[in-house]
Amino acid sequence: ENPAQIGRGYVAITILDINDNAPEFAMEYETTVCENAQPGQVIQKISAIDKDDPPNGHQFYFSLTAEAANNHNFTLQDNKGK
Repeated sequence: ENPAQIGRGYVAITILDINDNAPEFAMEYETTVCENAQPGQVIQKISAIDKDDPPNGHQFYFSLTAEAANNHNFTLQDNKGK
């Protein structure tokens, strides 16, 4: 090492935590299914929100658990935010 080519300085690093809020349902849902519900009948529409930045930049994907996915009595349809 050549001491003439060594420099020292202090660097301050500020970490911006932009993911400090977990996604959550837009509201509290309580879903019931009537025993005479018809095949293909919509029983619940759900949506989620994320309070982190960017405000309108989040896209959420929902899926059924493995047990529910193998049960042909229920399906999940993505309405693309409509």
